[in-house]
Amino acid sequence: MTLLTFAGTGDSMGVPRVYCDCEVCQEARESGENRRYRSSLRIEDKAFGHTWIDCGPDWGKQVEAAGQRFPDRILITHAHFDHIGGLVEWADACRWLGRKGEAHAPSEVIEEILNRFPWLGGQITFHPLDEGLTIGDWTVHAWKVCHGKNGYSYAFRFDHRVTGKAWAYCSDAIALTEEQLKPLYGLDLLILGTSFYEEPYEFSTRSLYDVKEALELIKDLRPIRTCFTHMSHDIDLRRNYGLPEQVWFARTGMQIEV
Repeated sequence: MTLLTFAGTGDSMGVPRVYCDCEVCQEARESGENRRYRSSLRIEDKAFGHTWIDCGPDWGKQVEAAGQRFPDRILITHAHFDHIGGLVEWADACRWLGRKGEAHAPSEVIEEILNRFPWLGGQITFHPLDEGLTIGDWTVHAWKVCHGKNGYSYAFRFDHRVTGKAWAYCSDAIALTEEQLKPLYGLDLLILGTSFYEEPYEFSTRSLYDVKEALELIKDLRPIRTCFTHMSHDIDLRRNYGLPEQVWFARTGMQIEV
């Protein structure tokens, strides 16, 4: 059995935002239902240990919450700070524990990370993910997706060689082309980033699907289950949005078997 745990479900700023007194941010401070660390996913399986997707600036808190000390590997979607800001903390853990970290990312993502933090290579080994990866019985395929005004990201598709099950993690994407959409068909589970319910800003300034657009998208993709992540303070988990069956907003600590 492979278990997925949402270690973080927030957008680049997290929730609450330090500057904001909106109802969602206030609730996040007081009772915590809407409190969201930057988006990250933990993958656990007895066969291959603990794999994380992304290592943002909240990573240390997320690892503590999981009761862990050291991941077996981390997959990285892209080099924006909300997805790599915790690499410095991981490298420090590597140094003090005398262990080498194992990170996997597409070559251009690795190049961008090491251009910014060249010393990380002394503590973390970065493996190119261009030709895919096998973790236990899962094969991992990475492909480039449109991230709107913010450039590009990568999405990951996981296929199980024994059960035939498939799931994908696509946290930062918008306006995907037909070619970019192809790996998102035939999924048992789709994890998709949606920062707003209905984003009010000019399309040219945007970087992620909103919930209403995502709901239209999955009508065509037809995954068996869908979870929305990478949510801003526009999404209020106390509210009933009338989502279809088998479609959910991810919550911190939420777990799914695949």
